[in-house]
Amino acid sequence: MHTLNLGILAHVDAGKTSLTERLLHTAGVIDELGGVDDGSTRTDSLALERQRGITIKSAVVSFAVDDTTVNLIDTPGHPDFIAEVERVLNVLDGAVLVVSAVEGVQAQTRVLMRTLRRLRVPTLIFVNKVDRGGAHDTAVLRGIAGKLTPAVLAMGRVEGPGAPGARCVPYTGADTGFTDRLAELLADHDDTLLAAYVEDAAPLPYDRLREEPAARTGRALVHPVYFGSAITGAGVDALVAGVRELLPASRGDAAGPVSGTVFKVERGPGGERTAYVRMFSGTVRLRDRLAFGRDTPRAEGKVTGISVFDQGLAVRGAEAGAGRIAKLQGLTGIRIGDPVGAPDAGTGAGAGTGTAGPDRWFAPPTLESVVVPSPPAGRGELLAALARLADQDPLIGLRQDDIREEVSVSLYGEVQKEVVRATLADEFGIGVTFRETTTICLERPNGSGAALEVIAQGGNPFLATVGLRVDPAPAGSGISYRLEAEPGSMPFSLMRAVEETVEETLWQGIHGWQVTDCVVTMTRSGYWPRQSHSHAAFDKSMSSTAGDFRDLTPLVLMDALKRAGTTVHEPVHRFRLELPADLLGPALPVLARLRAVPGTPAPHGALCVVEGEIPAAEVHGLQQRLPSLTRGEGVLESGFAHYRPVAGTPPHRPRTDRDPLHRKEYLLRTVRGVFTGAQPR
Repeated sequence: MHTLNLGILAHVDAGKTSLTERLLHTAGVIDELGGVDDGSTRTDSLALERQRGITIKSAVVSFAVDDTTVNLIDTPGHPDFIAEVERVLNVLDGAVLVVSAVEGVQAQTRVLMRTLRRLRVPTLIFVNKVDRGGAHDTAVLRGIAGKLTPAVLAMGRVEGPGAPGARCVPYTGADTGFTDRLAELLADHDDTLLAAYVEDAAPLPYDRLREEPAARTGRALVHPVYFGSAITGAGVDALVAGVRELLPASRGDAAGPVSGTVFKVERGPGGERTAYVRMFSGTVRLRDRLAFGRDTPRAEGKVTGISVFDQGLAVRGAEAGAGRIAKLQGLTGIRIGDPVGAPDAGTGAGAGTGTAGPDRWFAPPTLESVVVPSPPAGRGELLAALARLADQDPLIGLRQDDIREEVSVSLYGEVQKEVVRATLADEFGIGVTFRETTTICLERPNGSGAALEVIAQGGNPFLATVGLRVDPAPAGSGISYRLEAEPGSMPFSLMRAVEETVEETLWQGIHGWQVTDCVVTMTRSGYWPRQSHSHAAFDKSMSSTAGDFRDLTPLVLMDALKRAGTTVHEPVHRFRLELPADLLGPALPVLARLRAVPGTPAPHGALCVVEGEIPAAEVHGLQQRLPSLTRGEGVLESGFAHYRPVAGTPPHRPRTDRDPLHRKEYLLRTVRGVFTGAQPR
């Protein structure tokens, strides 16, 4: 038996989960079709998924097609849960991208297809809902070719689109239009076929043409398009045949070193973890000891349970080999994205990168909200629950602010906020409210700045000497920490205290935002060694401790940052606005008020397309204005582009007296009230 790990992706409400149900029914895995509206589908198992009728978590089911076991991964379509899709991309052999025949190509469809093409994931396109009123097969096919990729090949036609009895008829060698398009498309990628197509008077034999699409599709050069309906089953048999014929099965050496990657983690009632692992190489067996994670040294655990997917169910087994998706138990502390076994031994067939490791293919979340427990006394319980959620689900970007005594989560949108609230209530019994969602800005240094505090000089109340310099670094490089001071000039524990505190302090810069793209260098260090009075025990007041360095480092670092200066950068989205041409004039002033920078409008018949950039904070406002601005005919697509400097007065986060900028004066004022110079009480 071969294995094919297949992802189902789509814009929300395109019918992706319904198609999953239909595929399981067609394969004989289920006897009755589940419904999204009544919450009875096999893959939407969470209570909130059933209530809202949307997919929130990826789910794995399986079915057999001839000699191939298909592990089908149903992914969320809502853009708030794009991180869930991202981690699945690293384990796919192929994908089916679902497009609605009524709504056509939508914003999320374009984002997904761009990523699939970039990763060279072999992809079939399924145009769903041909039986719905308003369905347009030819118009949608033109939209796919124009907005997604020109390298598409319709594998059939629709008879009676827009009616409940719509039929999907596969093309054959007798359809000259199909064979001509097939020959033309394949010749674009093959010089031999091109020469034969141009020079031979007779058409290329159909048998030869039918041999080529699988190779081209497997290399993501051609994307076959199927039409059908997940509700009636029309066209689904042809899609299943295409999955078997055109998408490549998993590769990997079952006898090689064990290598895999974790794309999902579930927790049992007792907190035990079950890791969903795509096996790229080797075979993992019960009681094997496996290394996992990215830290050095790597963690290790014994496999106490293995399940593989068969006929829609996860079945307990003794081993899982290359190409399979396995549920592994016993690996305490394992997280999403962790490599399992030998990190470099496997090859991700779908990702096209030659590695099994996860990569960042979508933009990071640009929104943030503070989570407030109710009652307030439950903050510790809230933090533990959020940490547990973030541990198994990286789309919850948890940030604990000890200075403000707040816990924040990063978000893609408001729906994700509702999911976090419901999860905390249902699984942990914790009620929460959220403060107003804010845009996540960044601070980057303008130049270099240095500061120094020396023991027993200048009123320094801490038994520590710390000198730090901040230098700017290229955009996207993050934070680097370096030493100019001799590594042996003081104990490692004190050196480590400075480094850790630098990382913590940079969460809040001069304007309260996280500082990034900089190099922090420790230029000087000094301490008082452990000592005591004659014939007495250790005296902390005469000896430097890690606490002295943790207290002093933020003060020195913030001084250095103030001297370097920082600029606040806000997230910016690319946007594409399609609207009636006669409404372009009224729309442009609105875009200007929202700080958008539009490009040159492009006419498309009665419509006009405007592309440009807009601050992420203004996207929601534009979406709200869109219906009245465009008579309900406007279509807006947007996605993260980059960060840019904020024009004018930069936004500040709310501050308290415990923030780093205020903390130096606060500490020095307090400490000097009870200290004389550098002497203790």
